[in-house]
Amino acid sequence: MATTTITKKGQITIPKKIRDTLGLQTGDKIEFVVFKDGEARIKLVTKKIDDVYGLLFKPGRKPVTTDEMDKAVRERQKARSL
Repeated sequence: MATTTITKKGQITIPKKIRDTLGLQTGDKIEFVVFKDGEARIKLVTKKIDDVYGLLFKPGRKPVTTDEMDKAVRERQKARSL
């Protein structure tokens, strides 16, 4: 468990262990979800496509068409259902 202190301005520092566990980085947006019992959860707000564009690019990798992707997904689903 990790604890932190709220400043006079209502700010907190998320402990490094928690940031690392959640994969939080500078500039990320987080959301506080509060439940009826008073418990709260912190979660990373889903990134926009602009934030991850090009992330999977690897030089020399052959481009794949959407038809090839669809076929691979169908084959994977079929293999799992056996």
